[in-house]
Amino acid sequence: MFIDSVKFTVSSGKGGQGCTSFRREKFVVKGGPDGGDGGKGGDVYFQVDNNTDTLSWYKGRTVLKAENGKQGMGRRMTGKSAPALTLIVPPGTQVIDANTNEVLLDLLNEGEKVLFLEGGKGGLGNVHFKNSKNQRPTYAQPGLPGQIREIKLELKLIADVGLVGYPNVGKSTLISTVSNAEPEIANYEFTTLTPKLGVVEVGEYNSFVMADIPGIIDGASEGRGLGIEFLKHIERTKTLLFTIDVSNHRKITEQFEILKEELAKFSVELSGRNYAIALTKVDAYYGEDLNKDIKEFIDSLSLEESNSNDFGFDSTLPYFVQDLTLSRFDKTKPFFILPISSVTHLNTKSIGYALYELLGQSK
Repeated sequence: MFIDSVKFTVSSGKGGQGCTSFRREKFVVKGGPDGGDGGKGGDVYFQVDNNTDTLSWYKGRTVLKAENGKQGMGRRMTGKSAPALTLIVPPGTQVIDANTNEVLLDLLNEGEKVLFLEGGKGGLGNVHFKNSKNQRPTYAQPGLPGQIREIKLELKLIADVGLVGYPNVGKSTLISTVSNAEPEIANYEFTTLTPKLGVVEVGEYNSFVMADIPGIIDGASEGRGLGIEFLKHIERTKTLLFTIDVSNHRKITEQFEILKEELAKFSVELSGRNYAIALTKVDAYYGEDLNKDIKEFIDSLSLEESNSNDFGFDSTLPYFVQDLTLSRFDKTKPFFILPISSVTHLNTKSIGYALYELLGQSK
């Protein structure tokens, strides 16, 4: 089960109580205090692990608590300190204060381990309170309490390319064609209910991660549909690939403008990321003139159809790609506008090379 948001209370352990004890040894006159200190309470750590990609382990848990330190003992023996409680989370997890919504930790890197709450210090035994006026102290300190925080964990997947589009525009089919992902694919809307990640191989030694999220509908940034729930998963992506269905009843330009608007409402920073556009389902186009529709869309963005490229785009349909041999990358424009078909594999191989080049412009 994919879980990307949980809420619970976490606390470190209480320190162990100091011991009140007196020596009773043969040949030792009157003895003396020898109570040991209490052990330290357990700390709470967060650790990032690439082998997990969900927060499902935390579902249904309301309180997570580290163990308390053990009480001190006679003969100045210190109580045993409690083991640390280590909470394993996937990369991209944010630890948020549930009351103030302040981001306390942003955990990104594999193997990263961060101390979150420190356990309470153990109390001092009565041996520490002996002095010239009090030769027989009967007082020992209680251990200090642990720290308590009410927190939320929110997972924002880390990917290089995020797919953005309406429901049922071919995002899942595309990611299953160009990567190792195996999402559910069906001919109805909202088959993608949870984000999916796939690794796209580019040659023998290069690759990047692509993320597919549930389709965005009009008003997604205001809470309609599933889009707003998962838009956060592309907040960390370096680039965006808009997937626009040429067989849809909406015009290509209309789809693109609404998607850009919803992204801008959700996050101005996200809407400013480098992007490209894939015109999907060209094999299912039932309009009058596909070439004309694509050219009109390219013209609407004040761009010109390209005649050549370094990525092996099929030239049977119009496309646009920025020529980086003559000019620098312009992030205000799409890097490419490319018609594709995941069914006939039109441009599905070359789009991987083009996206990898786009990622190079985002560094």
